[in-house]
Amino acid sequence: MRNTAVRLLTLATLSMALATAPVITKVYAAGDETPSTPAPSKGKSKKKGDGQELPSPEDLKFTAGYHTAYTTIYDGHDYTAAIDQLKALGHDDNAAVANLIGYSYRKLGNYKLSQVWYERALKDDPNHVKTWQYYGLWQLEQGNREQAEYHLTKISQLVGTDSDEYRSLASALAQPPGTGLVY
Repeated sequence: MRNTAVRLLTLATLSMALATAPVITKVYAAGDETPSTPAPSKGKSKKKGDGQELPSPEDLKFTAGYHTAYTTIYDGHDYTAAIDQLKALGHDDNAAVANLIGYSYRKLGNYKLSQVWYERALKDDPNHVKTWQYYGLWQLEQGNREQAEYHLTKISQLVGTDSDEYRSLASALAQPPGTGLVY
C-alpha cells in the first residue's frame, strides 16, 4: 500500500510539474531566398531572343553572394561571417541584404545595430514583409508587444494572414511574455 501511495504521489507531482512548466517554443525564420537585385547597370544587360533581359554578370555575382550569406546564416549559424559577406556585396541598402544584416546582429545580441539595419531595409522597401516580421520579433525581444502587434498588422495588410511571416509573428505574440521564446 505504501509503495502505491508513493508512486501515485510521484506521478501526481510529475504531472503537475509538466502541466505548469513553461512551454519553450522555437519560431523559425528564413530570409528572402531570392532577393530583388540591385538597380540594373546601364548598358550592360543583354536581351534574349524573346525580348527578356538576361541578368548582368554583376547581378549574377550579387545573387550568388547573397545565397552564400543566406546559407551561412540559416545553415551555419555564423552570423559574424554572414555580416561580412553581406556587406562585401556592396549593396547593403538593398532591403533583403539590410534585413539579413539586421537579423544577424539581432542573433548576436547587438540590438542597437540590428534596429539600424531593419530601419534601413524598410527605408529601401517599406513593403518588405520579411523585415516587418523580423523587426516585429525584435520588438518582442525588447518587450514592445504593442509595436510587435503593429508589425503583425502591417504584415496582414501587405500579404494577408496566411503567410509564413504572419504566422511566425502571430505565434510568437500568442506566447505569454517570459516563456522562453527563441526567435
